[in-house]
Amino acid sequence: MTKAFPNIAKRWKNAKTMLLKMVNHIINHLTANLKRYFRDITTDVRPPAAKTGYKLPLLAGPVHNLGGGGPDVDDAIQWMINTVRGGSNSDHKVNVLVIRAAGDDDYNQLIYRMRGVNYVETLIISNRQEANRTDIFDKVRNAGVIFFAGGDQCEYIRNWKNTKLEVAVKSVYDKGGAIGGTSAGAMIQSEYIYDSCACEDSIESAEVLDDPYRNVTFTYNFFQWKYLRKTIIDTHFDERKRMGRIMVFIARQIQDGVSATALGIAISEETSLLVDKYGIAKVMGRGAAYFILGDHPPEVCQPGTPLTFHDYKIWRVPRGETFDLNKLPSKGYYLRSVKRGRFDSDPY
Repeated sequence: MTKAFPNIAKRWKNAKTMLLKMVNHIINHLTANLKRYFRDITTDVRPPAAKTGYKLPLLAGPVHNLGGGGPDVDDAIQWMINTVRGGSNSDHKVNVLVIRAAGDDDYNQLIYRMRGVNYVETLIISNRQEANRTDIFDKVRNAGVIFFAGGDQCEYIRNWKNTKLEVAVKSVYDKGGAIGGTSAGAMIQSEYIYDSCACEDSIESAEVLDDPYRNVTFTYNFFQWKYLRKTIIDTHFDERKRMGRIMVFIARQIQDGVSATALGIAISEETSLLVDKYGIAKVMGRGAAYFILGDHPPEVCQPGTPLTFHDYKIWRVPRGETFDLNKLPSKGYYLRSVKRGRFDSDPY
């Protein structure tokens, strides 16, 4: 027995040495694998921006296409697309969205045939719940061109103002995109908006000249684009004889203390006003655009009383001509007045 103990002790010592080597080997193996595992995880979840330096593409605008209603000026829509993608010869293509509260997708086929279009889609957004949907927000902010179809500006404002849709549209402008529209879709682009919410049908010139306050309401603080500050836009202008009502809209901004001056932008049917990123507006299409300035308080602008306002400055700009929205021209205008609700002479 006494001779066996040294052998047992020796074997036990050898066994402990082998066991320790095995444990160390296993630990080293696990450590190496865990390092590779966590390195792979770190690589997989690293944000793409950290690896590639990716940035949202900037477009070459912002620009506007303001349509006067009636048949659209197709060349004006193509101008928006070409301008923001960097020119008619650019290889860059953009996404185009048509937004409306009702109707169909009849713009899609027309626009998809145009040069430089990646895809086009019509979004019919008829309530505030839809205007706040995340998927719509994502679609809109990924567009390069937004075009608001004609319709009812009161419905547009009620459903879209102070929603995610409004935020997304502004983001397209901020990245140099194009914001366009026709008829009501153009009217909502001005800083001061005749919203047509106080009556079922839009007000006519004769009735509003007789009472500048009856059924006439405005919306403020919607889009507020850079070169459309202190403006109010009206459409279907020559065809519906709307000079009287835009004169009232201008007088109301001054009388109500909204602004010391106001510029009306009035666009005929089948006509577009293109505003480039420098604030130069150009008329395209069949008719003309009118710029009507009120730069002093009206003599009489009160509820239930016909309007009296002397010396509106009016520039009539035919197709192909331009108008600088940065600094109003010091000449080229004619003067017209309204006395007790009547024009002193033909204002057109």
